[in-house]
Amino acid sequence: MSNESSLEVRLGKIEEDFVSLSGRMADPAVAGDPSAYRELATRYAELEPLVNSFRAYRDAGEGLVSARAMLEEESDAELVEMAREEISELEAAREALFVKIRALLLPQDPNDEKDVILEVRAGTGGDEATLFAGELVEMYQRLAERRGWTFEVVELSTNEIGGAKEAIINISGKRVYSQLKYESGVHRVQRVPTTETQGRVHTSAATVAIMPEAEEVEVELDESKDLRIDSFRSSGPGGQSVNKTTSAVRLTHIPTGMVVQCQDEKSWHKNKAKALKVLRTRLYDQEIASQQAQERDIRRVQIGSGDRSEKIRTYNFPQNRVTDHRIKLTLHRLAQIMLGDLDELIEALEQADQTKRLAMETES
Repeated sequence: MSNESSLEVRLGKIEEDFVSLSGRMADPAVAGDPSAYRELATRYAELEPLVNSFRAYRDAGEGLVSARAMLEEESDAELVEMAREEISELEAAREALFVKIRALLLPQDPNDEKDVILEVRAGTGGDEATLFAGELVEMYQRLAERRGWTFEVVELSTNEIGGAKEAIINISGKRVYSQLKYESGVHRVQRVPTTETQGRVHTSAATVAIMPEAEEVEVELDESKDLRIDSFRSSGPGGQSVNKTTSAVRLTHIPTGMVVQCQDEKSWHKNKAKALKVLRTRLYDQEIASQQAQERDIRRVQIGSGDRSEKIRTYNFPQNRVTDHRIKLTLHRLAQIMLGDLDELIEALEQADQTKRLAMETES
């Protein structure tokens, strides 16, 4: 059996499951059980794009059979030309649908549906690096607003000029990780700092980390054995007190030495809950990184390595240019991107990753 025929058989079975799901969702007993209905509806939504693409692919195949029959049977020059044009269009449509179907059949990242913890840290470049780090935080906040996501500050460490030394943000919403997972790495900025008197362009950098938020069941913590919990008073930039109560929390994960602190909330319990969320996520991210490192020994399937020391993007202000070095994409619309319009970048990165994974699948 050819690859195309075996694919059609596989898709036919998926279509049968899809139709069965539709019938089960219409069952009054299922409709009366919110949990069961939600589970079926989720699976239905996952299969719908694939089934619709398969049906369009099949329809185009049937149209090709008819058009080719017309080409053989007709002698009228005008009808023959129409048949040829239809064949050409249908063949192109089937080829595009075949590629789309193969992409939809690729294994999905199990973390794609998750919310994320975003961490931004100023890198080389002194005060200019902190200003750029703060602008990156604002860029992602605007992107979140555009997508209808929730953007919640967990920890923000600033300096006297308003730059961000470190920011930890919780972003939640629909498929956040799937949209942001390619943002991890070193982001470089090239521009003339406001303090530069001779108009020279300086280069600074900030590091971005995108981590899928871990559930409690994915990372178990024994607070009595695994954690040291310290409380202290919150403070603002330069040590200025902003809270007279001891509400800030610092967690130390004893097995790894990992430290997380939170002072954004006035409630000690809320700060502790936020810090625990970040700690679990960092530990989960560490586990994922270890697994991916092992997988990369076999084959590389993602854009870049995910290594946060890897320079992934340059923001050149004098040239109004943003360049993503992984896919060699340059866009001359920096201002819009800094306002959160990252759609073109995200889609290009997703497409490049998909193309790479399809190529790897073909080779294997």
